[in-house]
Amino acid sequence: MNQATRLLPTVPVIVLLLAVSACSKDTTPAPTTTPSVTLTTDTFTGTVPLRGSDAKNFSVATTGTVNVRLTSASPPSTIVMGLAVGIPKDTGCVPLAGATTNTAAGTIVQLAGTVTPGTFCVQVYDLGTQTAPVNYTVTVAHP
Repeated sequence: MNQATRLLPTVPVIVLLLAVSACSKDTTPAPTTTPSVTLTTDTFTGTVPLRGSDAKNFSVATTGTVNVRLTSASPPSTIVMGLAVGIPKDTGCVPLAGATTNTAAGTIVQLAGTVTPGTFCVQVYDLGTQTAPVNYTVTVAHP
């Protein structure tokens, strides 16, 4: 067997390797960017009657996070109120599962969660500790 005959079987392999290496490209992934979502902040005020509640509706345009803050409630300024995010119904605001908390007014987010587009409500309610009507302010930041 001469030397040329021994090289013939390897020629197609070499050609294939050259073709594959010529097709290789940089596999570094392109950087991804998250689209910026513009938040709308709604500020609602109202009064919670003794043994009652008060709700306000808001609309969400795109899927995203809703942040709710009870920023003031009085009298007294230390009162703990019920706070919920829900779906408006004829009977009022029906809280979403896991979207309720008991809180005093403050500057931190007391409720947060991801929602899809639609109409929602924020509800402030008496936990049974009120002795008079309570005036409140709540802010809702949403997409």
